[in-house]
Amino acid sequence: MRSVGLALAFVSAWCFAFSGPMAKYLIAAGLEPMEAVWTRMAGAGLLLVAVLAVVRPRALRIPRSRLPFFGLYAIMAVAGVQALYFVAITRLPVGIALLLEFMAPVMVVAWVRLVRKVRLARAAYLGAVVAVVGLGIVVEAWQGMRLDALGLVLGLLAGACCAGYFLMNDSFGDDIDPLGLVAWGMIGAAVVLAPFSRPWDIPWEAFTVSATPEGGQTLPVLGAYLWMVVVATVLGYTLGVNAVRRLSAAVGATVASLEVIAGAIVAWVLVGETLGLFQIVGGLIVLSGALLAQTATTTLPEPDPLPEPLPAQS
Repeated sequence: MRSVGLALAFVSAWCFAFSGPMAKYLIAAGLEPMEAVWTRMAGAGLLLVAVLAVVRPRALRIPRSRLPFFGLYAIMAVAGVQALYFVAITRLPVGIALLLEFMAPVMVVAWVRLVRKVRLARAAYLGAVVAVVGLGIVVEAWQGMRLDALGLVLGLLAGACCAGYFLMNDSFGDDIDPLGLVAWGMIGAAVVLAPFSRPWDIPWEAFTVSATPEGGQTLPVLGAYLWMVVVATVLGYTLGVNAVRRLSAAVGATVASLEVIAGAIVAWVLVGETLGLFQIVGGLIVLSGALLAQTATTTLPEPDPLPEPLPAQS
């Protein structure tokens, strides 16, 4: 079970890695970043709902008592991560914003230990910290030390929402189908983001052309969009949810840090963003942190010992 979970987390990270590079093709064709995010969420949600309605309709049933959970998942675990990150990068260097978002493994470990009162192996703590240090090297965090205060807050909030994504995936019961959760989460996120992305103003003709990001390969925009929807969103989220269900929020979040390294490799191949020495060294450190974290096990708090029976009265 654990090896399957690790495999799912690894493949999920690689699927998510395509989201940034594919979005660059949409932006190069004339879409704004928030418009690209909205088309991603809406397209993935509609596709998954349509497929499930045919092959697995029971997955789309939402127990009435679980409506607040679905709403929170759509707002925080999907829309919040995307929107806060894209707003943060308007005030911070992209690398710094990415590092703040991927503080999520540390936040998850802290929440599990302090709030859920679950004891974690030292490997979980050490792996999360090592992964974050590696990410700092990958994005060369020292290059953007003069941080905008609001951007810093937004980046940390994006990290908190990302942590919420892993914690919520780890907490729902058997009455919720993971595929249904992802499908309605995407639809809900598209609804929440609509006033900010203004889909009625999206230049839809951009999907009929080919685009070439600066220094990158030329691809049909529609092809890049479909890859972003099917692989980087539907597969990425579905595999990610099932991975956390088999591992734990703490381990799943740390292994997911590999998305940054995978994204750098995909961007290098597709859009010509070269990998420097720091990216390679930092990537190896992130990989070490992820491998260390996956050895961790959790221990539930032991119940208080029962009082010893009173001696019988004679």
